[in-house]
Amino acid sequence: MTTTFQHNALDTSYNGWANYETWNVALWIQNDEGLHNLACEAGSYEDFVESISEFMTQTLDGVRFDDPAVNVIQLNSDVFDF
Repeated sequence: MTTTFQHNALDTSYNGWANYETWNVALWIQNDEGLHNLACEAGSYEDFVESISEFMTQTLDGVRFDDPAVNVIQLNSDVFDF
């Protein structure tokens, strides 16, 4: 049996990300080779969303790439900082 403790009770992030939506989008971009390659070509999250909008609008978990809850600033600094 393992026990997990939250080290900072004021931490309201989701696995270090702003929220579930941002975490889920980042997870898919960083762990799907095709999405990652498209992200590298796009250079920014906004350009990435625009480039895939014709064939993919959401992650396979149902989070829309253009969901207003997605923290674009965090994605640009942590995922699109190549």
